[in-house]
Amino acid sequence: MRRGGLKITGQHLPKNKRPKEPGENRIKPTNKKVKPKIPKIKDRDSADSTAKTQSIMMQVLDKGRFQKPAATLSLLAGQSVELRCKGSRIGWSYPAYLDTFKDSRISVKQNERYGQLTLVNSTSADTGEFSCWGQLCSGYICRKDETKTGSTYIFFTEKGELFVPSPSYFDVVYLNPDRQAVVPCRVTVLSAKVTLHREFPAKEIPANGTDIVYDMKRGFVYLQPHSEHQGVVYCRAEAGGRSQISVKYQLLYVAVPSGPPSTTILASSNKVKSGDDVSVLCTVLGEPDVEVEFTWIFPGQKDERPVTIQDTWRLIHRGLGHTTRLSQSVITVEDFETIDAGYYICTAQNLQGQTTVATTVEFS
Repeated sequence: MRRGGLKITGQHLPKNKRPKEPGENRIKPTNKKVKPKIPKIKDRDSADSTAKTQSIMMQVLDKGRFQKPAATLSLLAGQSVELRCKGSRIGWSYPAYLDTFKDSRISVKQNERYGQLTLVNSTSADTGEFSCWGQLCSGYICRKDETKTGSTYIFFTEKGELFVPSPSYFDVVYLNPDRQAVVPCRVTVLSAKVTLHREFPAKEIPANGTDIVYDMKRGFVYLQPHSEHQGVVYCRAEAGGRSQISVKYQLLYVAVPSGPPSTTILASSNKVKSGDDVSVLCTVLGEPDVEVEFTWIFPGQKDERPVTIQDTWRLIHRGLGHTTRLSQSVITVEDFETIDAGYYICTAQNLQGQTTVATTVEFS
């Protein structure tokens, strides 16, 4: 149509479309499904559990310089070491050799803002791990802050000493079927090549990574000890064109699994006449290197009746190379009286727990 010389053309509506009514919402409807966005909220507990460990250890160098120590350090014997760990309450761990002899060469101090460990006149025997950690305390009760720790393993190299010195020329290693065993031949030179050898029949024992592995911080680790591993072994180290043989280790297989003491009790007689003597024996069969403590409760105890108590232990071999520790405690009563009649109770205790057994002794 033309109006005033201007041509106006009507717009054709698309198919399936209808004209909008006045006031109708002009937002285009859609059938597309939209997944609502939910804001992510950090879980405080999960954030804490995955918190990164913060290294708090620094090594003090000459002229007041500091550096974070590497995982391993190699120093010459005789050098001094000063380590600092940031925090107002710091716990320390260092080679047990220094603690056993209460060595005056090492000192640990707590300053206002850091803990300080100093070792002077170092020797190859000081080789080992030095570590620190922050402590979270409530009154006198403290716990380790796992997020604030620091550690370094230091090799103290000494001329003529490839192995960390041992206090004896012969040592015993017990092979327990339910836990790892370690032949502790550690070296003082990081680059040293170390091998394990059986004395008889003479041969090298391969550290195949399945049964036996070598850990420079611990020695040769028997992952699953069994009776075939027993015997006398030693280690050989090579470094810088030099070689050295370690002390010898006697490997003994343990027949008794770990746990509370396996305890029995037996009286020399359960019916005793007046004036006779009687003994009650408490026996424990256990691991060779696990000590057992005995305590007794007996009828005449309240009346302060004099008795004799004797504790002994020895290693016994039970065939097939199995070794067991036999621990015994004997209580003896002389000139038996009526007040001595009743229950004799023995309690045997080790690090894994305790066992109590009892027997009666009657007046005949």
